[in-house]
Amino acid sequence: YGSKAIRGHGIPEAMEQVLTNKSRIPARITWLKPLSAAISIGTGGPFGAEGPIIATGGALGSVLGQIMPTSPAQRKTLLAAGAAAGMAATFGTPLAALLLAIELLLFEFRPRSLIPVALASAAAAGMRLLLVGSEPMFAANFVAGSPLTLFVYALLGALMGLLASWVTQIVYGIEDAFERLPIHWMWWPALGAIVVGVVGYFAPRTLGVGYENISDLINGKLALGTILFICGLKFVSWSVSLGSGTSGGTLAPLLTIGGGAGGALGLLLDSALPQLGIEPGMAALVGMASLFAGATRAPLASAVFAFEITMQPLALLPLLAGCIGSYLVSCLAMQNTIMTEKISRRGIRTPQEYVADILDLMVAGAVASRHVVALRAEDTLDQARAWLASGEAVTRHQGFPVLNAAGVLVGVLTQRDLRDAQASGQTPLANLVRLPVRFVYEDTTLRQVTDHMLNHNIGRMPVMSRDKQPRLVGFLTRSDVLAAQRMHLEETRTEPPTITFAKRNGR
Repeated sequence: YGSKAIRGHGIPEAMEQVLTNKSRIPARITWLKPLSAAISIGTGGPFGAEGPIIATGGALGSVLGQIMPTSPAQRKTLLAAGAAAGMAATFGTPLAALLLAIELLLFEFRPRSLIPVALASAAAAGMRLLLVGSEPMFAANFVAGSPLTLFVYALLGALMGLLASWVTQIVYGIEDAFERLPIHWMWWPALGAIVVGVVGYFAPRTLGVGYENISDLINGKLALGTILFICGLKFVSWSVSLGSGTSGGTLAPLLTIGGGAGGALGLLLDSALPQLGIEPGMAALVGMASLFAGATRAPLASAVFAFEITMQPLALLPLLAGCIGSYLVSCLAMQNTIMTEKISRRGIRTPQEYVADILDLMVAGAVASRHVVALRAEDTLDQARAWLASGEAVTRHQGFPVLNAAGVLVGVLTQRDLRDAQASGQTPLANLVRLPVRFVYEDTTLRQVTDHMLNHNIGRMPVMSRDKQPRLVGFLTRSDVLAAQRMHLEETRTEPPTITFAKRNGR
């Protein structure tokens, strides 16, 4: 009755608001989401608290942005700041929280958003330090491995990428099955709770968040049979409960499932090939991070998160190898992630890459036409019309800058302005200029140029020098901007070698 947005783990809903609703989240989510998640997890739901806290923090940031006068970009930053602060407060992982906000909510890497989100994440981690302490969330102790073990962990990550694809398909397959039930969706979580209760009766360690399972996996305290039993049933109860729409997070369950798969493989390799030097605890940690990286396509956040919760620098290389391997396989195995599949079905496309904007890298003077055809301000309307009727090649342009006798820019006139003008034929062209003079300097970026064109609803702009007495140096149209974009496309095309080795003495 409160809001359907509290169903599930909440991150897809936050992404949807960022992408389609100018980052506006209803204020009631700030208390409905944590309340529903607290009831779900407190009664044994197999979820983590991080998803609801991220969603709650994001909702709080969005509400602040709706109370204060802000732009949509600033509101998105506030939403991401709240989400990152929620994760940093839960796990004490400020850097991972920042990276996750960038990879899942901001979809950009700019100082205007990076700095506020980093400050919010650091503030939340600082409060956790004050209230909880400085100990890592999961204590562990690893030893240095060899290059061969690094290769094994990369392969383990690749397997986790496949597992991430299967997990995502199963979760949404269960959700689709609930969609086909002939009962109101309000009852679906109750049906999911039955499965959770039955599984919990046989495996009590599957109930609740299960951080003790994660700790035991990292420290290698569980036998192979126990790992398979607990983690397998945890996946059953979590996937059914999440597919039913129960409110709860995905991070802790994914860590448990990935840690179980990685720990089991680590135990098998350590038993069969002890010379490899594979640590079951390290394999479990790599499995955790890799499964999350493959399921969310946030490899950097996943690797850094696993490092921050253990504070083990020796784990960094295996984590990076595993997470990148999982990310690569995940990209090949599935189109969407566990975070984006839901909103993708609603027709919402999420950014997949962070690429340099070619319009930010090029300036107006580099692409503007230097052969400017200008009109004289003192010429009359009849003279201009006669010139257009002459049919010369230069008359085919759609717009012309107007200069006075001193070469100073007066304005811009289009062919339509000249043909549709209701003034006398003896009217000087300077009198036909209606709009204020709009121009850009030759060192203005094309991104700024397009912003000016959109803001002022014009399709062409004179380009001026920055001399003490500015002079016209070029003319820029929408076609010139598109030509610059074409240069970006050419960077992806394969070129023939530019360096070749000539044969000598017939060799």
